[in-house]
Amino acid sequence: MLHLKDKLEETVAAIRTITSPTPKIGIVLGTGLGSLEKKLENTTVISYKDIPHFPVSTVASHAGKLVFGKLDGVDVALVSGRFHYYEGYSMEALSYYIPVLQKLGVGTMIFTNAAGAVNPHYQAGDIVAIEDHINFFPMNPLRGPNDESLGPRFPDLSLTYDSNILKTAQDLASELGIAIRKGVYFGWQGPSLETPAEYRMIHRLGADMVGMSTIPEVLVAKYLGMRIAAFSIISNVSFPKSVIRETTLDEVIEVVNGASGKLNQLLSSLLPKL
Repeated sequence: MLHLKDKLEETVAAIRTITSPTPKIGIVLGTGLGSLEKKLENTTVISYKDIPHFPVSTVASHAGKLVFGKLDGVDVALVSGRFHYYEGYSMEALSYYIPVLQKLGVGTMIFTNAAGAVNPHYQAGDIVAIEDHINFFPMNPLRGPNDESLGPRFPDLSLTYDSNILKTAQDLASELGIAIRKGVYFGWQGPSLETPAEYRMIHRLGADMVGMSTIPEVLVAKYLGMRIAAFSIISNVSFPKSVIRETTLDEVIEVVNGASGKLNQLLSSLLPKL
């Protein structure tokens, strides 16, 4: 069985036979957020199925491709279609793309996702910068033998989300006339949506929104010493119980599509500042 370093070498070598990317920033496109790809210039698109050791996204709303190009003059790598624990992948598999991007030169990761709100002051379509998270996933991608050459055995998460990036994003949002909130993201495995009692629990634990992604990848990025920022688009509000209604994936995508233009505009302005 290949060790992680051997797998990484094979993956990176395969990518470099197709293109010679020099990305500095990696951007993960969450549900309904694939439109950012249209803003890239000089793109090279590689399907996950053509990348050794990459999983293949099984979610219809996730494209399943790695896109290299320039966004407002900045070399970026877009992860268009992430992987989820609920798809049946191991934590190691779903976060494997993070060390791959680091090996290609990425030092800053920007994550996006769609999330349900348990903060009653939020509204569908709101953009929320994640300033902290609560991890309820049943497994940790860092579990197992540790390679000290990659990262520490016990990474400290007290300063996970980069406060300087958050401050810059807030200032730019104000200049652009884009409303942006700050909040705490609660993550667990899915794929079932939460019950009213679970939404109430998540609210009481101090979270503002809940989703089924992002945290495992953030843990690996932090472990590798990368700078991290993350943004959620609120797809629906689920607290208090009186506002809950059944939600479909199509409805989530519709709401996120409606708000994605503002988030894309913010990210385009943010990248040159990083």
